[in-house]
Amino acid sequence: MRVVQLIDSLEVGGSERMAVNYANALADEIEFSGLVTTRKEGALLHCIHPNVSYLFLNKKSTVDFGALFRMRSFVLKNKVTHIHAHSTSFFLAFSLKIINPSVKLIWHLHYGGSELLSKNRLLVLRMILPFFNGIIAVNQNLKNWAEVKMNSKNVVYLPNFPSKDNEVLGNTVLKGIEGKRIVSLANLRVEKNHFLLLEVAKKMQLSYPEWTFHLVGKDFEDDYSEQIKNLILKFDLGNNVFVYGSRQDVPTILAQTAIAVLTSQIEGFPVALLEYGLYKKAVVVTRVGEIPMIIKHGKNGFIVDSNESDLFCQSLIKLIEEPLLQESFAENLHQTIVEHFSEASIIKKYIHWIRTTIINE
Repeated sequence: MRVVQLIDSLEVGGSERMAVNYANALADEIEFSGLVTTRKEGALLHCIHPNVSYLFLNKKSTVDFGALFRMRSFVLKNKVTHIHAHSTSFFLAFSLKIINPSVKLIWHLHYGGSELLSKNRLLVLRMILPFFNGIIAVNQNLKNWAEVKMNSKNVVYLPNFPSKDNEVLGNTVLKGIEGKRIVSLANLRVEKNHFLLLEVAKKMQLSYPEWTFHLVGKDFEDDYSEQIKNLILKFDLGNNVFVYGSRQDVPTILAQTAIAVLTSQIEGFPVALLEYGLYKKAVVVTRVGEIPMIIKHGKNGFIVDSNESDLFCQSLIKLIEEPLLQESFAENLHQTIVEHFSEASIIKKYIHWIRTTIINE
């Protein structure tokens, strides 16, 4: 089995992290593991293991024949058998299949908002998915969507998994007081709903002004980003909420925080939550995507409905006022991640799925 992960960029994001995680984990398990980035490199470039073969295509447009044939050369040179395309890289994988029919295609469906796909993209998907040999969905809702809406037959649910092997040392220093920091690892995108976080920060400012919120994730410098920064000013949260942009040194950042949160209104299977558990953080999160499969309310974290700012705030306050509860949640979530979402168990299922449903097609 000789597999290449295909991803559009190496910016710090959930699907990007998983492309790197799969490539690194497979390097010691199969004959060949590669990673190809189509449009843009990024911070995760430094997380790729030396024994993973890497190629950057520098793709300039949707139809870029130069990039396509560079990909084809890489595939032929390394005798690649399977292309594992993550998220929006599916079209290049399909194009490669047209000129190299023997390669098997896998599409990894990461996003929780598949219902938000444009009509044009849905039409393209329906046309090209019959050329794919299998689909990986990161939660059950996405699996159902692929089977019912896309009429796909070979769909498997494989949850995301964290990896300490990709740790990058860094020197990010968070502002605020030690022991009184709350972190959100989420790119500044609408589905992550930072507005809920700001509402909570505003409410907590009155009773717990020494506690601070730290927003770590790519800043796309768009309208959404501008709205966040304007609200920080409007709510007078300049000393309570800090925006850092994209950072690689997640362990360094989490080591400086007491509590971790996710305020998403749409999710697939958030890698950030897995990292919270891996590094033993107490969490408050929203009930979206696959999160309820991980967080059991009152046992390994608090989970509230999306946009319930009062309940979210109350949950944070309970953790703040009960340090022993913080420790208990952190330990229990860590145990959940280790037992059910380990790299070894997911990769074993992945390889078995390919060998039993795809290789001999």
